[in-house]
Amino acid sequence: MGMPKIDKPSINEYNMDLTLLSFAVTALTGFFAIMNPIANVPIFISLVGDADDKMKRRISRKSTLIAFSIVLAFVLLGKVIFDVFGITIPAFKITGGILVFFVGFEMLQSKKSTIKHLHTPNINEDIAVSPLAIPILSGPGTIVTAMNYSSDTDFTHIIIVLLAFAIICYLNYLFFNWSENLVRKLGNNVISVIGKIMGLIIAIIGTTMIIEGIKLAFLKAS
Repeated sequence: MGMPKIDKPSINEYNMDLTLLSFAVTALTGFFAIMNPIANVPIFISLVGDADDKMKRRISRKSTLIAFSIVLAFVLLGKVIFDVFGITIPAFKITGGILVFFVGFEMLQSKKSTIKHLHTPNINEDIAVSPLAIPILSGPGTIVTAMNYSSDTDFTHIIIVLLAFAIICYLNYLFFNWSENLVRKLGNNVISVIGKIMGLIIAIIGTTMIIEGIKLAFLKAS
């Protein structure tokens, strides 16, 4: 009797797995850079003020869930939005890349948005919606990044994008809940340095999107 034949994965299957893994890491890194859970910590503290722990947890949970829902809607309805407004993939990648690049550039320049440093003497749970969920967590840069990763691709890649974004949303939730301890241990200077590193990564992602858009435009024209 001969040994039973065992089917071995083909080289193409290995390559596909590596490609999906590479895509997942890229999406996760991109979302982490654009949402920057660590740099959002002092923003969260400035908004919630002296709220009790229960209120802080409620605000952090609500803001991250709303942010995920917004990006989920844009990812799933991206094709419909493109068709309705006549948006092409190359135009979206180029315009989105410029937008993402300037988000990173402003972070490198240490420019602070006034909406991220509000003084809130009376805590209102609505801050979970605005400005926390919109525009801090799911602003234009985040939406553009999500749609860039999920546009003109298959269902598997879309699921990977949503899982990557869900992980970063959960990280933001955890960092919000640990906000006071993180600031106490890391200090504002360390958080500022991390913000600059994230800004550089975001600017590179934006440049990559622009290059991809230009390549696609030339391919469609030829």
